[in-house]
Amino acid sequence: MDDEVVQRVFQEGGRDFFQQQPSTSSSSSSILQSLPLHVAFDHGYYLLVKSIQELREKKDGIVTVGIGGPSGSGKTSLAEKVASVIGCTVIAMEDYRDSIDDKNELETLDFDALVQNLEDLIKGKDTLVPVFDFQQKRRVDTKMVKISSGVVIVDGTYALHARLRSLLDIRVAVVGGVHFSLLSKVRYDIGDSCSLDYLIDSIFPLFRKHIEPDLHHAQIRINNSFVSSFREAIYKLKCKSEIVTSFAQESEVQKDNFIEMYLRPPSASEEARINDWIKVRQAGIRYYLSLGDQRIVDKHFIIRPKAEFEVGRMTLGGLLALGYNVVVSYKRASTAVSYGNLSLSRETIDTLGETFLVLRGTDRKSVGAEALRMGISGPWITKSYLELILERKVEQNLNCCGITLVAGVPRLNTPPLLQQSPVITNQEKQIVAPKPIRTTPNIVTRLEDLSQPWTRSPTKSQMEPMVATWHFTSFDAPPSVSSVVDSSFRDNIRLVPMPDSYDLDRGLLLSVQAIQALLENKGPPVIVGIGGPSGSGKTSLAHKMANIVGCEVVSLESYFKSEQVKDFKHDDFSSLDLTLLSKNIADITNSRRTKLPVFDLETGTRCGFKELEVSEECGVIIFEGVYALHPEIRQSLDLWVAVVGGVHSHLISRVQRDKSRVGCFMSQNEIMMTVFPMFQQHIEPHLVHAHVKIRNDFDPVLSPESSLFVLKSNKQVPYQDILSILESTKFCSSVQNFIDIYFRLSGLPANGQLSDSDCIRVRICEGRFAVLIREPIREGNFIIQPKVDFDISVSTVAGLLNLGYQAVAYIEASAFIYQDGKILIEVDHLQDVPSPYIQIKGANKEAVTAAGSALKLDGSYTTKSYLQIVLERLPPVQRSSSGIHTQQAARLQELVEFIQSQGSSNSVSEASPRRNGSSIDNVLDDMQSRIKRLERWHTINTVLWTFLMSALVGYSLYQRKRQ
Repeated sequence: MDDEVVQRVFQEGGRDFFQQQPSTSSSSSSILQSLPLHVAFDHGYYLLVKSIQELREKKDGIVTVGIGGPSGSGKTSLAEKVASVIGCTVIAMEDYRDSIDDKNELETLDFDALVQNLEDLIKGKDTLVPVFDFQQKRRVDTKMVKISSGVVIVDGTYALHARLRSLLDIRVAVVGGVHFSLLSKVRYDIGDSCSLDYLIDSIFPLFRKHIEPDLHHAQIRINNSFVSSFREAIYKLKCKSEIVTSFAQESEVQKDNFIEMYLRPPSASEEARINDWIKVRQAGIRYYLSLGDQRIVDKHFIIRPKAEFEVGRMTLGGLLALGYNVVVSYKRASTAVSYGNLSLSRETIDTLGETFLVLRGTDRKSVGAEALRMGISGPWITKSYLELILERKVEQNLNCCGITLVAGVPRLNTPPLLQQSPVITNQEKQIVAPKPIRTTPNIVTRLEDLSQPWTRSPTKSQMEPMVATWHFTSFDAPPSVSSVVDSSFRDNIRLVPMPDSYDLDRGLLLSVQAIQALLENKGPPVIVGIGGPSGSGKTSLAHKMANIVGCEVVSLESYFKSEQVKDFKHDDFSSLDLTLLSKNIADITNSRRTKLPVFDLETGTRCGFKELEVSEECGVIIFEGVYALHPEIRQSLDLWVAVVGGVHSHLISRVQRDKSRVGCFMSQNEIMMTVFPMFQQHIEPHLVHAHVKIRNDFDPVLSPESSLFVLKSNKQVPYQDILSILESTKFCSSVQNFIDIYFRLSGLPANGQLSDSDCIRVRICEGRFAVLIREPIREGNFIIQPKVDFDISVSTVAGLLNLGYQAVAYIEASAFIYQDGKILIEVDHLQDVPSPYIQIKGANKEAVTAAGSALKLDGSYTTKSYLQIVLERLPPVQRSSSGIHTQQAARLQELVEFIQSQGSSNSVSEASPRRNGSSIDNVLDDMQSRIKRLERWHTINTVLWTFLMSALVGYSLYQRKRQ
């Protein structure tokens, strides 16, 4: 589908289209009808990068891109992420303001200067663009934009304006984000008394008249459902600054002044429910908005998500006109210095008259270690400035805002009291007819199928509260249910499951809040189980949750039995050592030190044990695995989290797309039954009972958030040179042997040569099967790929073969890996390739570039895949019909037969107990089928006998009449 969309982008838009058929703001039907679809943010980012790359190859001169949309939709984030990959220049339309006043924002933009700059770039001339200072509220400088960048992105609310469209090659519209979420919240707060159009005109007064009509001219339309995420959270430690500390040199210090205010909904009660309020931060003439007090407090740490987006000035006025009240407003003066991923700031709050030291970072352990190094020991403050101000007002007995605080300000991590929860004798009564949780396919939606225009429909029918209301219930385990640990008094109360399913970001927040509720009501230790099918993202979720809470993660793969793993029965419940697992959970529950197994998947054996003791300081342990929510395991756990989607869903969608290309339509359920035979019958029934159900729509191949930048070269590098660029204190090395098998669906149209885009790559490494279903992005010298591999079972690979996929290529290699936590260097020795290839990998593009330069690899990079490299070395005479070396065909056939045998044996082993357990039913079914066959045969005999007798009677009457 991606290639088709990219082609439609070229066929229906760009400067050539406007030059052939001049268009105005009212004549948008041709483009609107040409591409009636909208995609998710990650998918839109991927399509935009691919479109830019292909258009850059097909045309001479610079490629111009316009990204437009309402305030808070995420268009600037999209422009920055694309620029980080493509290496292009971003022109912000805000720099073309000529003044700051109360008139129409559209009238403050100098379109003549922007048009002139774009025309210069199109003609091949470098141009000077203005720079606007929002603190001084005027233009202060200019900067040079050179055509050598190859691509220029115009980012702004009016980037798709009629005066600019004829100068743009690719037009992108972004809607959603805070724009949709704020509409949903206001509609939830106010009710149905106002129409959606009235709310839009109040909050975004220029949207319907000046912005929305231009968005229909976009070739790529993106619906950004992202609002906040704890996947890349900010960890803070805060204390009072009794002594004014001196920062580094003045040139490194950044000084800011903010005005922060909180708006209370008009229908809110007089009680202080700060999580229902809207936070607005003003920095100069910019306004940033976030919904509620979105944070997690865990011990001394304040953990905040990325949840703040810029909105226009008139949005604040619209909220006040709708009845929102400014409850609290204060000024925050900040003096900060940054070093690496950490920053230290001194913040003064005018209302409190106090100064605070705040240490921030993206990694919890790094923030804690830096605090110890600097000698900052607290006392730590975990309350927000809003809470401190409200408590100060209570102490002074001031009710100027009409707020009555009796029991203090509610905290984000404060669960409801146990006695306030409904008392129910059995937890299962809370779940009525549980339904399977599955992700919806990424289907292209037509405009006529939407209840509202795609540019204004809130993605949620009702606003979800930001803070979870977790309730507890008494629980009496039925005698038929056995668990690996005997229940005790502590197990008599359980969480009541959330009735709905949530996306990954929301589910992560709910899970952490549930852990905190359990710690306060039941006390430590809290044992969490995260279950789901292979490739759903449960391992990534477990580690992100552990990073927030600060605990250990235990994989159920550590409890594999050697004899089962050697047969690749990873998805078989009988492969787990339940006896050892029950002992470990019992020791953790009773706060005893225990020994966890360590399993080596490459050798298929248990290689030792490691000690674990859940301390009172942490009090949390997470078990993750396919069967973590099996009845025999989950009854011993405190929190049950189910995850579906991820690669599990993306692989099904990929197979469905391939099948449709060869003219064969298969439903997703049919594909799932073949590719994931164990899921529907042995895994899914356990997931519906989870306390938190998560739909993981995250695609790590498409998303820029999980990008890993890779440089590849076949230049020889000495071992000592590799050691010299890695940090010696964190250096580690390892060796891996892997086999890559490429599967292609029989009947797919080919262009004469095998390509990665037509194949699904399965890598066999260390006893695991990892899948790559989408070709990574290649830009310049870089290959941009996911950070992690996605494991699947051997039955999934066998299912692909059963659906008609053929193994068409086979690569065997050994990898020598050297890393220091920031940079990973991999030296791959491919079979039948004389010289090895070196790969430099890292999440930081600049660090990877510097490492390549230090190894003197500049000018020797290649972005070809190993499949392309191997195929190019083979003469056509020595290739088989599938595109591989004839000598490798026998080895590949052996691997395919092995996979098929293992996949079928797993299916048989699971099916045999069902056959043995239902032998009487089989006999009855056989007898009923025989009876039905006899009845049909009796009916046929009756009809034939009647026809024969009628013929004989008629013949006898005819003979008598003739005589």
